[in-house]
Amino acid sequence: MAPSSSLISKIKVQLKLSISRLRMVQQKDSAIAKQQRRMMAQLLEQGKEESARIRVENIIRSDITTELLEILELYCELLLARAGLLEAKDCDPGLEEPIKSIIYAAPRTEIKELQQARQLLVEKYGKDFALIAMDNSDGKVAERVLKKLRVEPPDQELVTLYLEEIARTYGVAWPKEERKDEGVQGDDDKDDESPSGGQAIKNLEAPLTTDELSRATPPRDLGPKSPVSIAPPSPSTDNVSPRVKLPGPPDLRPGVKMTGSKKLTPTPGVKTDSQGSDSGVRKDVIGGKIPDADELAKRFAALKR
Repeated sequence: MAPSSSLISKIKVQLKLSISRLRMVQQKDSAIAKQQRRMMAQLLEQGKEESARIRVENIIRSDITTELLEILELYCELLLARAGLLEAKDCDPGLEEPIKSIIYAAPRTEIKELQQARQLLVEKYGKDFALIAMDNSDGKVAERVLKKLRVEPPDQELVTLYLEEIARTYGVAWPKEERKDEGVQGDDDKDDESPSGGQAIKNLEAPLTTDELSRATPPRDLGPKSPVSIAPPSPSTDNVSPRVKLPGPPDLRPGVKMTGSKKLTPTPGVKTDSQGSDSGVRKDVIGGKIPDADELAKRFAALKR
């Protein structure tokens, strides 16, 4: 018997080979199943439904086998990830399900690498362990593996679902009986709506009025449109929902020139303490009337008082 370390190394190598082989077989089966689905679509299009129902069972069986190989591939990857537990003499409870599932399912597949890995596992844990796994007396084999390995005809409901999916994928009108019934009903409805002359006239809908359109989708481009368009900034962690704040209308406050224009420029050497005289001057300036010499003399006399 080979040493334990050498046997574990062989198991690791064989598990890696099994994984690559399982992936290749899955890809090959998927390509073949795709061709078979195309053939099923042609049969449905030709009206050979009975032949399609019989042949689609092969596609169902192929899909089940592909799913089984995928499960076994996952178990092989699990054993590689937990390779350190294989060094123990007894089987670890965490590895019992994948190891017994591989021992149970490997002879029922055509993957030679997986069968060789099974032989190494049997050599590692003994024949009694293998017999228990083959009989599944302790129920440690995965239930999904047992389900995939059952040999039984598929349900008719599953067959119908497969055919409907194939017809939908390849654009085939199936089942045709329902489509024909719908077509006959549609023709009867058209005949009832057609005039007595036998020529169908299209019923044109009345165009929508402006009021209806404005109520449905109010126009957004009414009024003056700004020539400047500003794009909002992109959201960030600091500002999740950024918004653009446009400046409001300018605040129209009287400037220095406007305020100075309303006041009379003081004459050098003349005091402007009287409010009445200032208002009179402002009125004259605003009204556009230029005071003459007599009025100016009267104002100066009033200021001296």
